[in-house]
Amino acid sequence: MQENKIFGINGPVVTVLGRTDLSMSEMVYVGEKGLIGEVIRLDKDKAVIQVYEETSGLRPGEPVKSTGQPMSVTLGPGILDNIFDGIENPLEAIAGTAGAFIPKGVRPAPLDEEKLWDVTVTAKAGDTLSAGDVYATCPETQVITHKIMVPPDVSGKVIEAKPDGKYKVNDTVLVIETDSGEKKKLTLCHKWPIRTPRPILERKLPTKPLITGQRSIDTLFPIAKGGAAAVPGGFGAGKTVVQHQLAKWCDADIIIYIGCGERGNEMTQVLNEFKEIIDPQTGKPLTNRTTLIANTSNMPVAAREASIYTGVTIAEYYRDMGYHTAMMADSTSRWAEALREISGRLEEMPADEGFPAYLPSRLSEFYERAGYAENLNGTEGSVSIVGAVSPQGADFSEPVTQNTKRFIRCFWALDKSLAYARHYPAINWNDSYSEYISDLSTWYTENVGEDFAACRNEVCTILAEEKNLMEIVKLIGSDVLPDDQKLIIETARVIRVGFLQQNALIDIDTYVTLSKQLKMMQTILLLHHLAKELVTKQIPLSKITATGVFDKLIQMKNNIPNDRLEMFDDYTQQIKAALATVEA
Repeated sequence: MQENKIFGINGPVVTVLGRTDLSMSEMVYVGEKGLIGEVIRLDKDKAVIQVYEETSGLRPGEPVKSTGQPMSVTLGPGILDNIFDGIENPLEAIAGTAGAFIPKGVRPAPLDEEKLWDVTVTAKAGDTLSAGDVYATCPETQVITHKIMVPPDVSGKVIEAKPDGKYKVNDTVLVIETDSGEKKKLTLCHKWPIRTPRPILERKLPTKPLITGQRSIDTLFPIAKGGAAAVPGGFGAGKTVVQHQLAKWCDADIIIYIGCGERGNEMTQVLNEFKEIIDPQTGKPLTNRTTLIANTSNMPVAAREASIYTGVTIAEYYRDMGYHTAMMADSTSRWAEALREISGRLEEMPADEGFPAYLPSRLSEFYERAGYAENLNGTEGSVSIVGAVSPQGADFSEPVTQNTKRFIRCFWALDKSLAYARHYPAINWNDSYSEYISDLSTWYTENVGEDFAACRNEVCTILAEEKNLMEIVKLIGSDVLPDDQKLIIETARVIRVGFLQQNALIDIDTYVTLSKQLKMMQTILLLHHLAKELVTKQIPLSKITATGVFDKLIQMKNNIPNDRLEMFDDYTQQIKAALATVEA
């Protein structure tokens, strides 16, 4: 094999001169310590390598070793209830031996190679297996059964199958003879390139919502299972808090949470919170169905670029088992900044605000890996992606936000003024949108209520009318408005404070079922319609508001549990009784 030597070092970018045996996107080991890198540019007499570890101390003349394989992750049991860095180094295992900081050149096995798994082998000798077929299972955690599948590039006839028992991840449990006569040994794990989407049988239209328990999301701006959403907002607007809530409460089977370039204390908070939270779906710790990928701002910048590909590859792997996975990327702006830094070191021509010209294509490659799919083995699964965006100065016209909007169908625009007013979630209902509403309308009608869509549309109309009226109020005051327009402003206040605003610290309000969300809308709109009838009879709105019924509705979110929806009947009776006294 030809020996390649380092010629130049520019931060995480290493140059090798002369004709090489390297190939594009190949993983290589750089220097005496064998730092992990990836070939990102090839000329006839030069190769450029992106190194995913700290390059301080690296010197020209040190060797670069070829692996002949693309940058890949190891997929198998042991991924869940674990924490990795951007290139799948197991951080807890490293911390146990090397302390708080990752030593350079260390390459521990991503999955525990000594742990014994209780494996049930479902295939037997003589079976013909195709790509994606399940040939063994094992309980990965208390709540998730791991299905070991034939790798997508393998198929053939089983010539040897081990009995049920305890096996390590690298133990052979099956031997397959391919059509070409090659014998393949299958273990509990396999590798897959992070930049190559895992194949599926068919991409399906997303028609089921990803239920989050957050009213402003589930009702006004829903995301489908298999959908892609963005959460943009300035510093302090609550992007991380929103993603934490989604990770805790959404009804996905598997959660992949990526801290991409975020502050270390935020990832510490995630670790501590997730370990303490009891999963409402299973009654077990939330970590039983969660994987964390931590690539904090003080870690090598190139690994930040790889982290979201590592995360989405893991999400696709569990999708192939028939699970619904949700991936939270916090934040894609830090990922884009890593692209910009590496692009600058490569002396590429910059585009808007210094970002590389290929930023849109990289964003599309990432978000297009979301989807609802029929897998190779006939099961159905999904990958939902929620990416946080951190525009500087909360400027949504900057390149990352604008290009992200091209590839997502759900946009939750966070408003710093709402966040400072302690309105959680601080999703601005005027700037946000969801294109999944029409796709999900049938599901809402069949599973929640026939009037769910009508109630949602009326709520949105009232909020839009309030926005227009507030422009007039700012100019000439509210006293000149007729009572029917004042009623719209008063009802919109109840919707904003009593419906859209949630308290994540109150158990009764932190997660709200869709049935309760519908009942809350029906009750608010009932008051609006009855009050509107009185206003048309020339009864002053001031007399109606004096009953206190509007303020009473604001408090119903904290008084009615998810399993006591009959209590809404009491509110209906109180509304009718209070308005009857006004009419009398």
